[in-house]
Amino acid sequence: MDLGDNSDRLGSLPTTTSRTMSSSSSTFFSANQSPFFSPRSSTCQLSESARFDTQCDSTNLSADPPSSSSGIPDPECLANVGFPFSDVSFTAAACVSSDFPKFDHLSSSYGHMQDKDYSGSIEKHRKPIRSHDMSFSPVPVPLSSCRQRSYDLYIGLHGRKPSLLRFANWLRADLEVQGMSCFLSDRAQFRNSRKHKLIERAMDVSSFGVIILTRKSFRNPYTIEELRYFSSKKNLVPIYFDLNPGDCLVRDIVERRGELWEKNGGELWVSYGGLEKEWKEAVNGLVRANEWKLEAQDGCWRDCILRAVTLLAMRLGRRSVVDRLTKWREKVEKEEFPFLRNDNFIGRKKELSELEFILFGDISGESERDYFELKARPKRKNLAKWRSKSNTLEERCRERQGESGSQKGKEPVIWKESEKEIEMQSTERQHYQRSRGGGRNSRRKRSPKFVYGKGIACVTGDSGIGKTELLLEFAYRYHQRYKMVLWIGGESRYIRQNYLNLWSFLDVDIGVENCIDKRQMKSFEEQEEAAISRVRKELMRNIPFLVVIDNLESEKDWWDRKLVMDLLPRFGGETHILISTRLPRVMNLEPLKLSYLSGVEAMSLMQGSIKDYPIAEIDVLRVIEEKVGRLTLGLAIVGAILSELPINPSRLLDTINRMPSRDFSWSGREAHSLRKNTFLLQLFEVCFSIFDHADGPRSLATRMVQVCGWFAPAAIPVSLLALAAQKIPEKHKGTWFWRKLFRSLTCGFSSYYSKRFESEASSMLLRFNIARSSTKQGYVHFNELIRIYARKRGVAGVSHAVVQAVVSRASLSHHSEHIWAVCFLLFGFDNDPTVVELRVSELLYVVKEVILPLAIRTFMVFSRCTAALELLRLCTDALEAADQAFVTPVEKWLDKSLCWRPVRTNAQLNPCLWQELALTRATVLETRAKLMLRGGQFDFGDDLIRKAIFIRNSICGEDHPDTVSARETLSKLTRLLANVQTHPSP
Repeated sequence: MDLGDNSDRLGSLPTTTSRTMSSSSSTFFSANQSPFFSPRSSTCQLSESARFDTQCDSTNLSADPPSSSSGIPDPECLANVGFPFSDVSFTAAACVSSDFPKFDHLSSSYGHMQDKDYSGSIEKHRKPIRSHDMSFSPVPVPLSSCRQRSYDLYIGLHGRKPSLLRFANWLRADLEVQGMSCFLSDRAQFRNSRKHKLIERAMDVSSFGVIILTRKSFRNPYTIEELRYFSSKKNLVPIYFDLNPGDCLVRDIVERRGELWEKNGGELWVSYGGLEKEWKEAVNGLVRANEWKLEAQDGCWRDCILRAVTLLAMRLGRRSVVDRLTKWREKVEKEEFPFLRNDNFIGRKKELSELEFILFGDISGESERDYFELKARPKRKNLAKWRSKSNTLEERCRERQGESGSQKGKEPVIWKESEKEIEMQSTERQHYQRSRGGGRNSRRKRSPKFVYGKGIACVTGDSGIGKTELLLEFAYRYHQRYKMVLWIGGESRYIRQNYLNLWSFLDVDIGVENCIDKRQMKSFEEQEEAAISRVRKELMRNIPFLVVIDNLESEKDWWDRKLVMDLLPRFGGETHILISTRLPRVMNLEPLKLSYLSGVEAMSLMQGSIKDYPIAEIDVLRVIEEKVGRLTLGLAIVGAILSELPINPSRLLDTINRMPSRDFSWSGREAHSLRKNTFLLQLFEVCFSIFDHADGPRSLATRMVQVCGWFAPAAIPVSLLALAAQKIPEKHKGTWFWRKLFRSLTCGFSSYYSKRFESEASSMLLRFNIARSSTKQGYVHFNELIRIYARKRGVAGVSHAVVQAVVSRASLSHHSEHIWAVCFLLFGFDNDPTVVELRVSELLYVVKEVILPLAIRTFMVFSRCTAALELLRLCTDALEAADQAFVTPVEKWLDKSLCWRPVRTNAQLNPCLWQELALTRATVLETRAKLMLRGGQFDFGDDLIRKAIFIRNSICGEDHPDTVSARETLSKLTRLLANVQTHPSP
């Protein structure tokens, strides 16, 4: 809605009410209108509140521009007011000034909220009035028209700092998501008495008053009045934003005692301008509310907001909210981060500061000095100058808004989002470059390279250089600024599933049943889009999340070639996106190119716990650093070897040089990563030699590395990894026989020895930095370089061993990504060759126990219709190929010796197995037909179900329950197909 329209609406609000000012309020502001009021006074006339439920129940209003009298709507309009969760800036109704962007909606809302569209409008629920919250003057108005809305919480604040506004937005959004209605206001931004009276009425009908305190709050008369009022009602909830309760003592503030107040302590209460007695009364009232102890110091926002929501829900009697938050917190503590934090993280201070600057648009805390180092860098010609020294706070807020209108002296920022490009472009502040054929004045526009404050950053670099480590350190360092860190593996075959896996953290249902419109049949593509949009909407609220996409392989999804940007929320919102990739460019954004560690940092990483090497050995370490390509992964492995073994750098270098290098044929990205770095491959071989020397030629640790490359690029259970390693076939049958005999003799102790060997092998992999530990107990991760090398180095039968281990041990709910990896090995997806061939009996077991449950779960739970149907189609092709082999005549030596015996087929030799194969194929066909039914593809479903009925009629008969069930499915498909043909869609 246009701001001018809202100003007209606000200008028509009733002005007949009068307010009895307190003596202190009259003393304050003799020339200006008083901002003070007595909230318990009988000043709200009944005639005005009679309109409380009759006007603008669903109207969305905006505050006036700062040039005119700022406004706030009637409380009767506030109960159903919506506001956009996707706005990057503060959307409070009463926080309008020249430093704030323009708002589309008001911040006051009521009840539990659900998004209506991508703009994040909220659905409100009504609540009856509490009669003791308001006092009315007797006016002859019908009682039926005097119903007044009430709010659970009034949130007051004062300030324009972006971090404060972000915190307030998050607090309000989190409270409202849990069903608590809020009214958020910065009263100091208003100059109209009518609007102040409306805010006063909201304070009157609020159950609790949440006041966000900063240093500037103590010189704001409105905050002082709010503290006095809610303290007198004994429902004050203070939140200390950049200070703690111990700092809020009257004597310390007045006398400028302590580090916090020594600079401007006395000026705060002097600039307040009111009576000193009332100011002291308000500050002393904080002591009585000290039982809350809600502090958001040092960026600990998440803990503060979670505790505030929990305590307020308990005080309001919302026990279900407390239980839900407790379960969510336990889940987050276990599953938020994929890796444990690296306590030995070295360097990258400037990169971390630059990421903070790119994501937030400003920096704070210890990173500030690194920020100044960044600003001192020489400017490149093609680098957009987004922040100059003359930028004011007003300009920074304008840049963060991104969609603010054009004003004098400020250039508007236009957001462009299309299927082929994403870029942030300024309409005036462009960099120019001379064209080749033009003269001195010939220039052409160039779009800016870096986008600061828009909430998206991309880090690029070679494999093994430390991109994941940088993202992990950033996530751990700044996780308190976000409600949760959502880590997504960016591998092209798994990124969509990883994205949809966020539904459990976001508490949203993306199943097919919830994405189907009962009034209209949706196609498979529409159902997938509906599931993605549900997750996308949750990330577009005012609740900040950090979405980390690690190792993004391609800008397009592998399944349908759609852009990855379609999965992500709109940039510029509270949710931030952090991407690591080997691609030189992503989504038309200029990535942060990750360079190598400095010489001092690399030396510190290689030395490990040993710091007293002589000069000659230090020179050898420098040689190793150069030979290993200065990759962080190689440096960490060298440091681990020197720390774990009694070996000096000279001997290690000699050992690596003498290690024979294997000759592999590399292709694609593998060639770029490993072909040019043979020294790193020799270093890997040194590690394998160490493992073999410790445990023998068939070291479990070495075999675990060999099989890791065939698993999915996710955390691998150590038990599953060890089982696959143990299934690798022996080179010598005699060794296999004696090992089998030994296991049979020690069968009672096999479980104990197996667990001990698994623990020792995984510990060895972790100590030598070949693998890294996961936050999940009993899981490990492997770097992509090690996975690629393991696939090339692996002996025959390794992939088959992985398939056997996953099929026999993996859980569909916990290891679905590894089950998908097995499917990629068994079936030729997207013209890929089939890696593993199974016997018929094994194939039947895999289809019934793995493929069918995986396809149904993928379709029903995650709405991934295309992937599930493609899996079943390839499964059908494999079963048909096996059936064709069964009916092909075979010759055996016994048949040749008996000339009179006719040549028979495998179906005749194994009739039971052939029948089971045919019935399994019929089950797959029926499942495909039922799934086709849900996507409106009735003609394909009809053809599939008829094939299934024919097979079951031939083997089981017409009266078999499975045949009858298939006929019922056919009847339903036939009826729907006839209905579609009779009433075609327009």
